[in-house]
Amino acid sequence: MTPQARKICMLGDFGVGKTSLVARFVRNTFSDAYLTTVGVKVDSKEVALANGQAQKLVVWDIAGRSALDALNMSYLRGASGLLLVADGTRESTLRTAIDLLMQSRSLLPDAQAVLLVNKLDLVERWEVAPSTLVELRHTLPVLETSARAGDGVEQAFAELAGRLQA
Repeated sequence: MTPQARKICMLGDFGVGKTSLVARFVRNTFSDAYLTTVGVKVDSKEVALANGQAQKLVVWDIAGRSALDALNMSYLRGASGLLLVADGTRESTLRTAIDLLMQSRSLLPDAQAVLLVNKLDLVERWEVAPSTLVELRHTLPVLETSARAGDGVEQAFAELAGRLQA
């Protein structure tokens, strides 16, 4: 039986690693070349859930922005989940990710959301304080990831997939 596909959207500022996280998740690849996403790029992959079932995720990698314009809001339509991405080495991107979540709530009040703080491989250069992540975890699932090394990437997508089942 083919699992029902669930649309999820990647949201975050430019350069936080959204495209790299998708490439690591879907193809298990990483490139140091920085390529700006223009518009949206769509990929998909099946995820095994804890209950033994599978969930197909259709991942919409939306161009990095600090605010959602009308076009980006249209990309969000029909999404069941949001992966918010921040760059641990740039604290301002964490505020942007939270702002994008708040903006998206007007269109998607019931969408599941998971926050990824990316670039764990550069943790010694992080500006995001551990205490900030502890605070955020009271209201939102927060995972630390590295698209470069692959740390936490499968778990991040699996976390969101599991929440879509609930």
